[in-house]
Amino acid sequence: MGSLPQIVEDCMGVLQLFSDGSVFRSENINFKDPVVHDNSVLFKDCLFEEKLNLHLRMYKPTSTKINGSINTNKLPIIVFIHGGGFCVGSRTWPSSHNCCVRLASGLDALVVAIDYRLAPEHRLPAAMDDAVSAVKWLQWRRSQNLSDEWWSCAFDFDRVFIVGDSSGGNIAHHLAVGFGSGELDPVGIRVRGFVLLAPFFGGEVRTKSEEGPSEELLTLEILDRFWRLSLPAGENRDHPFANPFGPASPRLESLALDPILVVVGGSELLKDRAEDYAKRLKELGKKIEYVEFEGKQHGFFTHDPFSEVANEAIQIIRRFMLENSN
Repeated sequence: MGSLPQIVEDCMGVLQLFSDGSVFRSENINFKDPVVHDNSVLFKDCLFEEKLNLHLRMYKPTSTKINGSINTNKLPIIVFIHGGGFCVGSRTWPSSHNCCVRLASGLDALVVAIDYRLAPEHRLPAAMDDAVSAVKWLQWRRSQNLSDEWWSCAFDFDRVFIVGDSSGGNIAHHLAVGFGSGELDPVGIRVRGFVLLAPFFGGEVRTKSEEGPSEELLTLEILDRFWRLSLPAGENRDHPFANPFGPASPRLESLALDPILVVVGGSELLKDRAEDYAKRLKELGKKIEYVEFEGKQHGFFTHDPFSEVANEAIQIIRRFMLENSN
């Protein structure tokens, strides 16, 4: 008789990879963040990719403010891409749900939170491909000119912003490159900008912030594990999916990138990579803004989106949207 499969990768018990290639995902996760019930926002789930059984969750404010509204006639659209190192996470997780409730109410926007296939069962570029499918669903939605109780509000398909948290920020970068290179056809919608919340980038050479100290909820070991599980088999952290400026990554000089806002905590392991990303794009003449919140750790916005510092982040995102809406 052969020996029983052994655990070879363990993501905090939420995800375990065994020596025979099988994967265990826990359905009993003890979330620290309670789900926020906010009557000012309605939400609804929708299937956007039937073959892969992928869903999204839409959020809209029950009423919109006239004064200070980003668009007093139509609500802008935010496509939100959750984090989780490409390996865990969902639109239904409290951190994602609460974040989207706050974005919808704080920015007077329709928020479309997408799910995507997770690694290691579906290694990259599966997550990027699914994000593209969600954008195409949005394009299809406009082309159909459908009207029902949910879509009775006027949504502005010409003012679309893509917001990605952590690994979702990485996906947002790749969408920006796709649109900037012309690989993605913007027909039917107008993407005005991208917001990268502590984007999950990597590289073989360690940065100073990666070397420590560790964060309360994040360590370098966890980051490395996510890369081992999500990158194509045999690839390292300089792969284009991980490192925007790796040796095989596409050159960004000639791309017509839409405006990008990078928001990061000053005490994050990922801080130096986010800062370097913004610095390099600025040197290339791209329209990019970098905002750092001193002393804050990874997930400071998504894990407590109603905090005082999160309110500051909301105002920064609001201003970014206003400046890039014309």
